[in-house]
Amino acid sequence: PLQSLISLSVEALRGTKMADCPMDIINDLFLRLAATTLVRCRVLSKPCFSLIESPDFISSHLSRRLETGDHLMILLRGPRILRTVELDAPENVSDIDHPLQAGGFTEVFGSLNGVVGLFNSPVDMALLNPSTRKIHRLPIEPLDFPERHITREYVFYGLGYDSVSEDFKAVRILQSKFKGGVDNFGYPVEIKVFSLKKNSWKRVYLVFEMMGLFIYFYYHLLPRRGFGVVAKNHIHWILPREQGIIAFNTIIRFDLASDELGVLSFPQDLYMEDNMDIGVLDGCVCLMCYSEFNHVDVWILREYEDIESWTKMFKVPKPESVESFDFVRPMLYSKDRSKILMEINNAKNLMWFDLESKSLTAVGIECDSSFTADILVSSLVLGCKGDPNEAQRRKDQMMQKSNKKGLRGGFLSKGFKLKL
Repeated sequence: PLQSLISLSVEALRGTKMADCPMDIINDLFLRLAATTLVRCRVLSKPCFSLIESPDFISSHLSRRLETGDHLMILLRGPRILRTVELDAPENVSDIDHPLQAGGFTEVFGSLNGVVGLFNSPVDMALLNPSTRKIHRLPIEPLDFPERHITREYVFYGLGYDSVSEDFKAVRILQSKFKGGVDNFGYPVEIKVFSLKKNSWKRVYLVFEMMGLFIYFYYHLLPRRGFGVVAKNHIHWILPREQGIIAFNTIIRFDLASDELGVLSFPQDLYMEDNMDIGVLDGCVCLMCYSEFNHVDVWILREYEDIESWTKMFKVPKPESVESFDFVRPMLYSKDRSKILMEINNAKNLMWFDLESKSLTAVGIECDSSFTADILVSSLVLGCKGDPNEAQRRKDQMMQKSNKKGLRGGFLSKGFKLKL
């Protein structure tokens, strides 16, 4: 049992016991523990601290979590609230303080390897590891377009991890809702990518073949469709068709290694689906087609570059507890791979879909319909030692308080207040 394992680990590291317990045994024990427990274990001794903070251990710990599926959590996002729920023990609920609470309506735009991407606005963004509470505020990157030409619905976001450079990256794609003049080709687009290793943004330019995709304005994105999904070292979004204006659905992909935007092919039968969304299941891109009111078809790309490997995997029936399919997303397999966790409309309707019986069973997580869900891995990963500017911020705050001056809330952009 986990508690016995924790007790054994602590006992082995106390006083003289430390010399009697080989570090390779301690290493093996620690690899089995959740990240939140390991954070507390760092204070046991200097060798423990060095082990838990070492890059090799952090990488091995993450690999084990991904292989075994142990300590997986559901990340619930509500208005100004972040909350974790243990998947194997839904009664274990924890609230998370995060750095953007004083801003606008905080969104989660990605959850990967234990790191979560958050934003209040296109210039108020952060990376957070909820297990370790490590945060990194992204440097403010100005917008190319006047703020009045941009709203939340007109921005694509994506969080990815480039396995080639071993770097977390955040992608921001803005599309102005007004053309900038007769010389502009379609609606202006700004694409920028943030590198955590470099702690800086860079501009990405569209190749000529991609420019034609942005002749039109993709203003009718569903709430989740604007958030990219990661598979095979690419972030993916759907540019949806609109009857009479945009003829075909398109899947665009951002190559995390080359920082280039391209297109992913999919079956022609789906080009003219009126309502289609994208997701990832078991590391593979999948598509959800809302072709009828009583079910959703789920397609999956088994071999990434092989268009012939697209397969209609299963059909999800509409549960009696919901009126309609507003949003459906497969999230992960159960450990025995007999069921798939589905989010239907929102986190209130998290259900296990039995692949044999085709039936749906509620997970039993209590929340209201304002919450959405993501999978959160228990990890020690972030790639930095917290926000490099945090120490200076705290020093400035203390000086302001000592001078009996009130803290001032600055504005990154109109309507978005930044909490220091």
